Amino acid sequence: MTYTQTGDQTIREHVQAWQKLDVDQQLALFWFIYKEMGKAITPAAPGASTVSPEIAEGLFNQVKELSHEEQLQVQRDLINKVDTQISREYGSLGDTTKLLFWYRLSQGMDNGTIIPVPDDYQLPSESQALLGKIKGLAFEQQITLFRDYVAPMGAEAKAGAEI
Repeated sequence: MTYTQTGDQTIREHVQAWQKLDVDQQLALFWFIYKEMGKAITPAAPGASTVSPEIAEGLFNQVKELSHEEQLQVQRDLINKVDTQISREYGSLGDTTKLLFWYRLSQGMDNGTIIPVPDDYQLPSESQALLGKIKGLAFEQQITLFRDYVAPMGAEAKAGAEI
């Protein structure tokens, strides 16, 4: 599957700025976005009603069963496109299902089933500035930004039964 980012220059710039952060800052930024905007993100995401939530839920449940350290490593591996089984399974998902999976991870962080961001964590100024810019986007642009950010993550699925 070939991934194509949106033609919106602002969104492309925001995605690229996000991807330039170190992996833990990327995860933290995602968490802060969820905390500030998350309640509306996935339920209203275009195409969410056509997604099979069971697929995202199944992958989420695999991650939920891991230790907190392993959960964090899975998230880092997805961002870094490390070739693992979960990363390949994620890589085979559609973009909206990927968005739903990250939304479920954020909900898990919120309720303690997924490793949370430390309570005293402060976003670095660069991440704070990007969060401010993202909050300033129109809702549809935010959804496109999130989808463009999560879509290229994960590893390529393997041919045949190797997943």
